[in-house]
Order: sequence, then C-alpha cells, then structure tokens
Amino acid sequence: MTDTLIPRTPSAYDYQLLVKNLLLFPMVDNPEQEIVYRDLYRGTYRQLRERVGRLANLLTDLGVTAGQTVAVMDWDSHRYLELFFAVPMIGAVLHTINVRLSPEQILYTIDHAEDDVLLFNSEFLPILEQIRGRIGTVRDYIVISDDGAPRSSTVASCGEYEQLLAAASPDFQFADFDENTRATTFYTTGTTGMPKGVYFSHRQLVLHTLSVLSVFSSVTAHGSFRRDDVYMPMTPMFHVHAWGLPFVATMLGVKQVYPGRYLPETLLDLREKEGVTFSHCVPTILHIQARRDKI
Repeated sequence: MTDTLIPRTPSAYDYQLLVKNLLLFPMVDNPEQEIVYRDLYRGTYRQLRERVGRLANLLTDLGVTAGQTVAVMDWDSHRYLELFFAVPMIGAVLHTINVRLSPEQILYTIDHAEDDVLLFNSEFLPILEQIRGRIGTVRDYIVISDDGAPRSSTVASCGEYEQLLAAASPDFQFADFDENTRATTFYTTGTTGMPKGVYFSHRQLVLHTLSVLSVFSSVTAHGSFRRDDVYMPMTPMFHVHAWGLPFVATMLGVKQVYPGRYLPETLLDLREKEGVTFSHCVPTILHIQARRDKI
C-alpha cells in the first residue's frame, strides 16, 4: 500500500485556538458595547482592543517575552479583563494571584510561578511590604490605582498603570503560535500543604469558552446567557478566571460590569443601575445580598 498525501484546500488556514481570536467577534459585531468598572470607568470593546494593544506594548517594552510570567493582584476590574487578553496574546503567562491567601502563601506562589512582572492594586501594598526583599524573581512592579495616582511605598515601581498605558502605542501585531502554549496559571486553596499550581493553555481556554457558550446559549429559560444580557461576575477573576465567564462574555460581546471589591452595597447598586441580568457566585454572596434586600 502506497502512502499518499490527502490534498488540502489551497486557502486552508491552520487555525490555532488562541485567546486573541476571542476578541475578534465583538470587534466585528458590537464594538461600541459598554464595559463598565464601578462608577469609575465606562469604555467600549473598541477601547478594550486599543488598551490591550497598549498593554502589550508596555509589557514587551519592559522586556516581557514569550514564556515569561506576568502576575496581577487586583479586584475585578476592566484592567483585569485587559490582562486576561494582553498577557497570553503576547505568548506570556498570566498569574492571577489569590489575594485572599496569607502573605507567606502569596510569596510562595510568586516564587513558585517565577513571576517576572507584578501588577498590584495599591490596596495590596501592605502585603507586598511584608514580603519585599524575599521575592526572588520579580524584576518590575506596576502600581494600579483607581484615581490614576501612584502611591509612595518601599516597593519600587515602574509607574502607575493608567499613566504607563497612556504613553504606550495601541498598535501591536499579535502573532500566531502553538495553541498548546501555556496561557495562565493560578494556585489552589483549601488543599493540604502549600497551594498547588494549575496551568491552562490557549487551546483549553478557547475550548472551554466555546463549550460554555454552547451550553448557555441552548438554554431557553433560567440560566441562559445571550447577547442582550448584562454580565457582572461575583466569582473573583483570580479564581479559575471567574469560571471562564469573562472570556465567554467577551466573545458574546455583551455589556460587562466589573464591581471591584465585592461589597454588598456596590454589587446591589450596580445590579440596579447597570441592569445586570447574568452573574455567578458562591451561595454566601447571595446570602449576604438576600439579607440586605430582606428577601
């Protein structure tokens, strides 16, 4: 038997399942849809794509290359969403640090993940100041603050996120690469011993997004997730990518609302003001809200 090559269509494209492709859909279908962070930021998907480009240039100008790790300590925000895309899209690995861990456990995960760059909300300065001098891998720090002003501290930083982003170009050519490239990492909680590292590839994240989307879009009543919904996570973005729903929401092109720190008053106010129709959380969050609403 003679081996023969199966003829290919001349125009066939070896389509890699990469995180960057999830951004294509809202840019075509709904580029002016809103992305909201509390009462502090109101942008669009078009601006999300521009900010992702700026962030990619910022990180590569700092020397971040494929395979290196960029960590983040922040509450749920539009900035976190930008990192969800920009870091994997340049071939680097995003480490979503669980800010609920103890300082010693946070130190362990930073060193174990071999983080190269760390972006941190200024609220977490006290944690970093406890472990500074013992972090062995991080070479650059970027401060995140809601008012755009850097905070003075003993942790030397490259500058404040918004100021650095504004100085960077929005134009960045995101290359194709192997879909099995590592995209994200985070660490378990509630297990024996120290937290355990978990990794996800681009292929895994894209397939998860497509699978979740196919399930939710097939539901006709409670639990459906469709393009006319308004999405707000109540599962932290550092916890398994908020169950992957920000990727799903982005691919759908729905309005997204990010509440920052999970405070019952903020969550309820945003739900009413922004018309939130789809969310997800653990029962404790609902219990707190139910008590506030006296349901």
